Amino acid sequence: MGSADIVPGVSGGTVALVLGIYKRLISNVRQGARALKLLVTGKFSDGIAALVAIDWLFIIPLGLGVVGAFALLRHPMQDLLVDHAEGTAAVFSGLVIASCLLVTRQITDWGPKTLGALVGVAVLAFYLLGFQAGASADPAIWMFALTGSIAICAMILPGISGSFIMLMLGMYAAVLGGSISELAVFLVGAVIGLALFSSVLNHLLENYEQVVLGALLGLMVGSFRVLWPWPNGVGFISDEANETVVGTGLEMPSFGEFIGGAGLAAIAVVVTLLIVRLAEAKPVTDSDSSEPSHV
Repeated sequence: MGSADIVPGVSGGTVALVLGIYKRLISNVRQGARALKLLVTGKFSDGIAALVAIDWLFIIPLGLGVVGAFALLRHPMQDLLVDHAEGTAAVFSGLVIASCLLVTRQITDWGPKTLGALVGVAVLAFYLLGFQAGASADPAIWMFALTGSIAICAMILPGISGSFIMLMLGMYAAVLGGSISELAVFLVGAVIGLALFSSVLNHLLENYEQVVLGALLGLMVGSFRVLWPWPNGVGFISDEANETVVGTGLEMPSFGEFIGGAGLAAIAVVVTLLIVRLAEAKPVTDSDSSEPSHV
């Protein structure tokens, strides 16, 4: 899951589905959010009881695996952003295209509200991302907390990854290259964000699922402002750490870059859809018997 979450467009939730642990994961996330809410509101005995009820023998190894994969892969991903920016952005584009296809399959009501959310969010995202100066070379410490709190919400949203959110915020490279203290602040923000927004997001998905999916699809469509074209990739920080290369220009790539990038994007689409096909083909196990939030 950690390896998937570090790549924009690939959701760790998809890997959890393949491994048959998604419903167990969501159940524990809800329980943790409930425990934190009880503690914050002063109901300490109930909060401690809720914490004890969390399946820690499941959560701790899973968390260590996610963090360990991030630690091992963040520097190689950083190198790809600098040395192979166009190819990396092309792969990211393919991953997001696959995510768009998957979300489209989940939309069954193409009514005015859903279409309005899709078009409105897509136009707004495309417009606002035009103001992005590129990757943040030296973001304030509070930006790591804010990024963590927003990116973690992607874990309980269908078809979108936390790294994709970081990419849109211009914080992807900064988080990959963050110091121990910056990453600690990022994790604190993630915990707070999950506690604050998990119930809200689940409520929206349960009551306004189609509109939320339309808005989500619009967000991903609008995000191509930072994924296309490929000449500058997605924006990155140079080896000198004081030069920021933007990725929001609208100029067309050269023919060679286009052909090579389109090939990489197509491979990314196929691989992602194959992973999802694997998840869908997996039989339901006893550990998956409880009903989760919408996937």
